Amino acid sequence: QVQLVESGGGLVQPGGSLRLSCQASGTIFSINTMRWFRQAPGKQRELVASITSGGSTNYADSVKGRFTISRDNAKNTLYLQMNSLKLEDTAVYYCYGILNTDSRLRTYWGQGTQVTVSS
Repeated sequence: QVQLVESGGGLVQPGGSLRLSCQASGTIFSINTMRWFRQAPGKQRELVASITSGGSTNYADSVKGRFTISRDNAKNTLYLQMNSLKLEDTAVYYCYGILNTDSRLRTYWGQGTQVTVSS
């Protein structure tokens, strides 16, 4: 059974940093694009950052220059380094991946990890 499991969330003060991880497990032939989304209370889920299998990245304007998405293909792991955190970064962060798991590309979501920025 393929699954994505996030970790690294928590409570941090404004200006602080956190590093999120997303571990893909199960029978995986390859991993295509991976993304981080977030959803704040009362708001729609939004795309935060994307990274292709080749390492090309894209970011939402609200996090450019503060967040860095990366991946370790050997470990099937996705990361999100979040620096200079702001109150408005508070949300549940979700990992999303396009994985080749049985010779077909399928999409998977993690269960989410809470990030709370508060003084």
